[in-house]
Amino acid sequence: MKLKQTLLAAIVTAGTIFGVQAAQAEKLRVGMECTYAPFNYRDASGELTGYDVDVAKGVAAIIGAELDFVCQKWDGMIPALLANKFDLIVASMSITEKRKKKIDFSEPYRVSIGRFVGAKKRKFDLFAEDGSPKAANFDGVKVGVERASTYWEWIQAKMPSAKVQLYDNNEALFLDLQNGRVDVIMTNPMKAFLKFLSKEDGKGYEFVSPALNEEAYFGTGVGIGLRQGNDELRARLDKAVVELAKNGSLEKYSLKYFPFSIHPDNWGGVSN
Repeated sequence: MKLKQTLLAAIVTAGTIFGVQAAQAEKLRVGMECTYAPFNYRDASGELTGYDVDVAKGVAAIIGAELDFVCQKWDGMIPALLANKFDLIVASMSITEKRKKKIDFSEPYRVSIGRFVGAKKRKFDLFAEDGSPKAANFDGVKVGVERASTYWEWIQAKMPSAKVQLYDNNEALFLDLQNGRVDVIMTNPMKAFLKFLSKEDGKGYEFVSPALNEEAYFGTGVGIGLRQGNDELRARLDKAVVELAKNGSLEKYSLKYFPFSIHPDNWGGVSN
């Protein structure tokens, strides 16, 4: 009887161990720039933080996954995903038809729009009342924009003759705008407000365009990117993003970094 009890205990113990192993969280590698504050960047202690990081961790908690973050330059983000260097892109990447030909996306977890910033003293007149660009007024204006971005695609389509300076990261845009190397920049208005216009260095600058949100260029929002064919994973990501929106987590993440919500259902815009 004692032997049977010992064997039974061993079987139960083994089953528990294997059950725990089977139930262990899947590991997912997440690609992001790690330099794109306030969305994904390292804080003073070297820890990754930002809105994208919060979203990634929130999704992981819901689907039961463990995350390894991988830092990747922006223009190589999709190629790196396709080369299996990581499993997901959580890097404020807009959902566009062009990108959807290469990768899949989850439901959007924030809005995706663009806006121009320039010096107040210049009194720029670059856009009509209906929001359309006045192409002739861009003549001689040096425009700064991040390469491989939706903003660059918009400029190429709308103003192919514009004098454009391309940058590898967003921070350099603000620096060159202040130094006069470019006259205006086109960028994310949320970041522009938080990191520049609301600071001492940005007091002499303002938005010089309306919010530009043409779906053909800026997509339907920002989503989590993944390789095509992972339908089961995409379904779980979709469900998790929707849950984060419904339970107020996306709102909470937004208000950690901005004085307004940046989820599509609650977007209130950025004013001058």
